[in-house]
Amino acid sequence: MGHGGDVVAELTTDHREVDELFEQFDDAPPGGEDRKRLVDALTIELVRHSVAEEQYLYPAVREHLEGGDALADKELEDHARVERLLNDLQQREATDEDFDRLVRELRTEVTAHVEDEENDLFTRLRKGVHPYVLEELGDKIRQAKKSAPTRPHPAAPSTPPANKLLAPGMGLVDRVRDYVSGRGK
Repeated sequence: MGHGGDVVAELTTDHREVDELFEQFDDAPPGGEDRKRLVDALTIELVRHSVAEEQYLYPAVREHLEGGDALADKELEDHARVERLLNDLQQREATDEDFDRLVRELRTEVTAHVEDEENDLFTRLRKGVHPYVLEELGDKIRQAKKSAPTRPHPAAPSTPPANKLLAPGMGLVDRVRDYVSGRGK
């Protein structure tokens, strides 16, 4: 899918890409290498997406929306649960007994998070934030995803300024590991 536009359009496109990866997972044979490859692709997309939201979207939510601190804190809690599941999945093979169960849990968490963002948070952003700010956030999100980590780092900070300082370095290390291992191809 083409990326671009304001932060809502950018993140909604990411959501649809993740939906498609889950659909492909469902179509892949149980225990097969395709399932592990698809979980790696899901992990890469979800981690990059989450890191970018944590760097730019949630600070903007805190700044621009009434009740923004509580909204951002809830979204960060959602991210922490997803990241723990992704970390667990990275330790498993597709043939492991609990692999498919963990993917189902991941899908449940991600689906609930996406529905909440698209039905509540994005609506509030469209109503409460100037379109110029939303466009600027879209650009920042796209840039952040380019250098973001591709693997879960549950112990890493999820709020600025520490996440903005550490994420690019972790992202570089992750991309080197991905290149050497062939992960994400």
